Amino acid sequence: MHTSVLMIDDEPELAEYTAKYFNISGVRTEYVLNAEDAHEFLRENTCSLILLDINLGTDSGFDLCREIRNTMNVPIFFISARSSEDDMLLALGIGGDDYICKPYSLGVLLAKVKAALKRYEESGAKSSAEEDMIKLGNASVDLKKASVTKGGKTFPLKAMEYKLLVYLLSNKNRVIAKNEFFEKVWETDYVSEVTLNVHIRHLREKIEDDPSRPCFIKTVWGVGFMLEDEA
Repeated sequence: MHTSVLMIDDEPELAEYTAKYFNISGVRTEYVLNAEDAHEFLRENTCSLILLDINLGTDSGFDLCREIRNTMNVPIFFISARSSEDDMLLALGIGGDDYICKPYSLGVLLAKVKAALKRYEESGAKSSAEEDMIKLGNASVDLKKASVTKGGKTFPLKAMEYKLLVYLLSNKNRVIAKNEFFEKVWETDYVSEVTLNVHIRHLREKIEDDPSRPCFIKTVWGVGFMLEDEA
């Protein structure tokens, strides 16, 4: 069975209410309450997006995210009552695509999920229209496989990293304002600059020889970013 969204949260009422709201709104959603049930669900089913709580009783959403990322590249949205920047950076650093603080607006969450599902489910069709292999210095970007190879090692691109890199490549040598990334890549205004900055840093770590002194993905202070052609 395939479901659009899998919610993993140890608060039964919240998980049930959110799933019911999503289903009524036309987004097929299932929920589980712990890591063990999540693994069991994913062994027998597929999904296009995961909503993942950090605190799962005796389990850790951080650990579960790492495990899921070993086999799946679907968007993962962390949802948590923990609002510290350290938690947010850790969540994004281990494979999360977004971080939503509780309590959340169901309408806003649904809008973000719908936008992410649209990007994810259309990404295969979009990538086929792009050149499959692109060289950036010592890095080779395989758009078909959503990966970067550098120094003999291959690094998979997360769903949002892929979308962000494709947009940068299609707008080479042009300064892109942060608001444009939110509008065109995330397709929502409900994204923090921290989220954008973390994804840019992860792309630099995969592409640049020295991420602290990037040759390709340049910061334009006070404006945004630019992917500068080597030539």
